[in-house]
Amino acid sequence: MISAVITRRTAFAALAGMRQQSTLAAMQQVMGPLRVPAGTPRFEVVSEAEEGAVRRRLIRYEAEEGDWVPAWWLEPLGGKANGRAAICLHQTTKIGKDEPAGLGGLKNLHYGRELAERGFTVLAPDYPNFGTYSIDVYAKGYASATMKGIVNHMRGVSLLGGKRVAAVGHSLGGHNSLFLAAFDERVKAVVTSCGFTSFAKYYGGNLKGWSHKGYMPRIESEYGCDPKRMPFDFSDVLGAIVPRALFINAPVRDANFEVSGVDDCVRAVESRAGKLKVEHPECGHDFPEDVRLRAYEFLEEAI
Repeated sequence: MISAVITRRTAFAALAGMRQQSTLAAMQQVMGPLRVPAGTPRFEVVSEAEEGAVRRRLIRYEAEEGDWVPAWWLEPLGGKANGRAAICLHQTTKIGKDEPAGLGGLKNLHYGRELAERGFTVLAPDYPNFGTYSIDVYAKGYASATMKGIVNHMRGVSLLGGKRVAAVGHSLGGHNSLFLAAFDERVKAVVTSCGFTSFAKYYGGNLKGWSHKGYMPRIESEYGCDPKRMPFDFSDVLGAIVPRALFINAPVRDANFEVSGVDDCVRAVESRAGKLKVEHPECGHDFPEDVRLRAYEFLEEAI
């Protein structure tokens, strides 16, 4: 009987692995091929300051040869470090990394600073062409800014090191945290806020918003912005992450990411999910304080 159970578990694990590889291959059809340098990236400290219970360093790290990504490195002070780490990805905002680091923007999106105050070591990098990071990803041979973001974020995970790493993000950062975790199994837990819906329910199935140069141009050039032609959907992305821990903030009045499409994606994977929590606050495209606090508690239990 024990042997039969082990055999079934092995078979399920093999099936899950095949499903994940199929999803990653489909994502690369749209995003372009993944190419991540080996090893831990070099980094330089630009400036440093202490503020309250957090030490904040402005750094830049070498994602690829000659390509230095600006980021905030936040460390808890006063013996509060708990051995956990998080890569915190910003929304679509001109100030980029400054917002999650608590240096501007919306207070509800200062999750990097708040996690550092709770004992996490935090890396908050700029996404291509936000904050102080200017780059022509297409001149570097990328098919999408999305894939360049994944590469940069995977290099950030290498910089963080350790086995207790989470990815956290809102909106642009919400789906980038999912993309990162799908490709990088070192990410043990994800908090995604206002980050996705099914492609069929994204603005009535018009994927134009996903197809500009800041995202994935092939969605238009190869797939005509048509959800039915897309080789993957967010249900597949979630499926590539579970059974790792997943916290989803999906407000009922989010005008960007229609809430029933979120639930459609969750239902497609919940039978295979491990630690999974979905919140539906009564608000718009936001990450309310009470939901953030539950997300932080979720991470502290998960990793």
